[in-house]
Amino acid sequence: MLFIAAMSGALTVGLGAFAAHGLKQHLSPYLLDVFKTGVQYQAWHTFALLGCGILTRFFSSKAVSYAALFFTLGIICFSGSLYALALTDIKWFGPITPMGGVCFIIGWVMLAVAAWRSA
Repeated sequence: MLFIAAMSGALTVGLGAFAAHGLKQHLSPYLLDVFKTGVQYQAWHTFALLGCGILTRFFSSKAVSYAALFFTLGIICFSGSLYALALTDIKWFGPITPMGGVCFIIGWVMLAVAAWRSA
């Protein structure tokens, strides 16, 4: 979990810099904003993954592991589809994005379940 969080963090910084410096001249303002939204959600959920990794060091919980899995799937589906949409302007990537959003929600719910059970 911590390895995935660290790699996602590095990728987030790289993609953010790529958007700010490499894509500004090539994408419309709308598509650049789409790409930046992917970076933002990846960054937030990288911190969530980091938190899950730290939590598993203190107590064993399948719910925390599932939360991390769904955060990872959310990053891939949500942010990945936004990156693909922005870079290719292929519209069929758009319907994948909400599936990633659902994964994020499930991840947060699983984290809440872990918190509830540990209390």
